[in-house]
Formats: sequence, structure tokens, C-alpha cells
Amino acid sequence: MSENPRIADLRRRVQKDPASIAFAQLAEEYRRAGQHQDAVDVCRAGLAIHPGYLSARVTLGRALLELKDLDAARTEFEIVLKGAPENLAAVRGLAEVLHRSGALAEALAQYRAALGLARNDPDLEQTVEELTRELAPKKGPLFDPDAPPVVVPPAPASAPAVAAAIEPAPPPIQPTIETQPQATATVAPEGVTPLPAVVPVRSPIVEAQTPLNVTLEADAGSAAPPESAPPAPGAAEVPAAAQAQVKQTIEALEQWLDAIHVSRSDRSS
Repeated sequence: MSENPRIADLRRRVQKDPASIAFAQLAEEYRRAGQHQDAVDVCRAGLAIHPGYLSARVTLGRALLELKDLDAARTEFEIVLKGAPENLAAVRGLAEVLHRSGALAEALAQYRAALGLARNDPDLEQTVEELTRELAPKKGPLFDPDAPPVVVPPAPASAPAVAAAIEPAPPPIQPTIETQPQATATVAPEGVTPLPAVVPVRSPIVEAQTPLNVTLEADAGSAAPPESAPPAPGAAEVPAAAQAQVKQTIEALEQWLDAIHVSRSDRSS
């Protein structure tokens, strides 16, 4: 098999002048021809003299990647990106190193950065799409016919709810209105005008007759006419007709007490 004339010519130039930068071209020709170890040897020899030659480091990184020396290849690509962050070949090379290492999220970030530098690149677009789909969260099947049924126990009923279910609700309480017994006529002493019967007063709020009770002391002499107490807050006003009846009853009571007092005075004398 005849040797590539391009490789033979470059090799003679490098052999003649080891400090020539032609080593980078010779290493790239070796890499393209599949002679990856020769490319690595030529790059390392030339970079020992020209360490800042970034294109030669890219070639070295690619050759190391083909030889599956991922750590060494990553080191070379990172050195290039420190000096030239937008070097497309170094970005793609680092992305491929990360992809082969299993760091898919970091590799996707580098592939997207490369796609930003080389828009409409079909290979990069396909790789980004595949990685994005691979890293997307996987959703399980909505229904698994082989899965055992899930039985959800009923929620425990509360104590009041159980009691209500067992015992019937009591009948509603009907409001009752208690009425006081009708006032009986009081027998007055001899010569004393009897006290008129108490007139029941009807409240405008409660539809029940509430008689006006009058309590007499045992000693009529110490009894005093009752004073009208101030109405309680919020109490209903008594109609004028009822007030007149009450006043009339009080006046009659005062006359009756005076008569009792006079009768006792007569007996004592």
C-alpha cells in the first residue's frame, strides 16, 4: 500500500525542522487517515515546543477520543476552551467526551452550545433532540391490567354521625306559654271597701295574659304603696289603656290600705 503523499511531504518537513509548526498539519493528516496513535505522538512532540498551538490540541483531543482515552481527551478540550470559549471543534469534542462518559445532562448543554455556534447543523440538531427526549421524565402507563386492584377503605364515620344514624331525631320542641292562675277576690275586713280584682295586662310582645300580682305585708301599717320601677332595658312599652288600669288599681289599693289602718285604730281605741 503506497503512502499518502501529503503525509510523506509533511513528515519530511517536520524531520528537517523539528520546531516547524507543520507538525499540526501532519498530525491532522494522520488522524484523518485513521492513524490515531501517530497523530498523538506528533502532537505531543510539537506541543512540547509550541504549547499554545490550540488547533494542534484539538487534533490531539480528537485522536485521544478515538483511542477511548476520555480523561486525556477532556483535558485537552478544556485547555482549548479556556483560551477560546467559542472554538466549535473543542465544544463538540467535549460534548462527545461527556456523552460517552454518561454525563448526559452536561453533554446536552455542550451540544446546545455547539448548535448555537453552528446553527442548522443537522447532526447537532438530531443529537440535541435525541438527548432531550432521553432526559425527559418518563411517564408510566395510565393503566396496568396486571396490577392488583387498589381498594380504598371508607372513611370512618364520626361519633355524632353514627348516633344520628342509629337514634331517630327527637321531635321539635313546641314553645309553651305558662299562664298564671286567675286572681281570686280578697275578702276585706268589715267596713272596708274590697280591693278590685286585678286586671290582666296583655303584652304586645307575648300573646298571654300576665296578671299584675300585688303582695301585701302582714303588717298593713308598714305597707307602703309600691313605687313604679324603671322599665328594664329593651322591655316593651305598656299601652296607655293598660297604664290607666294599673293606675286605677294602685289608687284603689291605697284607699283600701287607709281603710284597714282606720279600722285597726278604731279597734284599739
